[in-house]
Amino acid sequence: MSNDLIAKAAMDRRLAEIITPVIEDMGFELVRVRLMSGKTSTLQIMADRPEGGIEVDDCADISTALSAVLDVEDPILDEYVLEVSSPGIDRPLTRLKDFDAFEGYEAKIETTELIDGRRRFKGELAGTEGSEVLINLPEGTIGLEFDWLSDAKLVLTDDLIKDMLKSRKDAGTLNETVFDDIETETRSEED
Repeated sequence: MSNDLIAKAAMDRRLAEIITPVIEDMGFELVRVRLMSGKTSTLQIMADRPEGGIEVDDCADISTALSAVLDVEDPILDEYVLEVSSPGIDRPLTRLKDFDAFEGYEAKIETTELIDGRRRFKGELAGTEGSEVLINLPEGTIGLEFDWLSDAKLVLTDDLIKDMLKSRKDAGTLNETVFDDIETETRSEED
């Protein structure tokens, strides 16, 4: 698996290996995986359709399918809550192709290391060139190696909201799913 922002930590990558085939077989794409520790751990799965427009019922179906697989594989030792959600409008950009898909929209990008004395960049996405993500900043367009990124997400702007609503309406899927839908289920060892 290439270095990407779908899964950063080793445990997340292990989970992504289990989750990806299940989700892809169902016709969806894995956008992000995060195991968040707390009093009860939360396994956050963000999924979408390749063409966008995942529904709350889809999240429920994915949750059911993943629960079965995760029970068998049992990668997480402690009790945890499984959350399956849509990426939302101000979605994280986790794959190189996302930066092409959302060219022209505003994004916030963070890098692991300092680049020219800074780690945070905010500007308009200008597509990709090879393995670089291009972003238009006030001082000009810069290229950031995809491998340097630690976090990237779209900024919620009026244009983005308007275009997303329009694309959902055109696709005939306009309903409350414009907002993040989360399907939550608590898993425990007793199940």
